[in-house]
Parts: sequence; structure tokens; C-alpha cells
Amino acid sequence: MVLVSLPILVGNRIRSLRKAKGWTQEQLAEGSSLHYSYIGGVERGERNISLETLEKIVLALQVSPMELFRVELDADDDAKAHRKAVDEHMSMISCRSTEEIEMISKINQDIFTAIDNKR
Repeated sequence: MVLVSLPILVGNRIRSLRKAKGWTQEQLAEGSSLHYSYIGGVERGERNISLETLEKIVLALQVSPMELFRVELDADDDAKAHRKAVDEHMSMISCRSTEEIEMISKINQDIFTAIDNKR
């Protein structure tokens, strides 16, 4: 097994989360008050970023810090597609109010119940 460095893993994760939002590097840079070329370096794992910079990126992406470290080593294509779909869903709801998220969760529960009953 090939070991990948933490900066590369986190950089790849930041890229995935950014793309799930449909953002360019420039948009993430603007949201995090960083330069777009710096974001590129972070995503490629070329930058050894500080916790303060990591916090700026987390806040801009509107995700929990834990999400940056949710990496899957040796994931197959199905697992990667699953993670991408989950990221896109999280991206859609991350900017919603708590009330809206609770409403979405209730609707999802009803949909899952209908799917499970159909099986």
C-alpha cells in the first residue's frame, strides 16, 4: 500500500468539498480570504497550512473540521461515488437554517420509509 501524505489527503478532500459546492478555486479563495493560487497549492498538498488557514477554509466551505479528515484510502469507484453524492447533499443543506434542515430530514425520513416499505 502506498502511503499518501496528510497534506495531499486533506488537499484532495478540500478539492472534493469545493467541487461538491460547484465552486471554483477563486470562489473558495474569496470565501476564505485567501489567494486562489494558495488554494491551488493547498489542494495539491504543496502547502503546509496553519490551523488558522484550515479554519478559514472550513468556514468558507461551511463544513465541520472533521469533514476535512474524512478520507477513504483505497476506496473503489462505488465508494468514491457514494462519498461524492454525500458531499453534494451536505453542500446543499449546509447553508440552510436549522429549521429548514429539520424539515428536509423529516421529508427524507418519509422517503426512506416509503422506499423500505416498497422492498
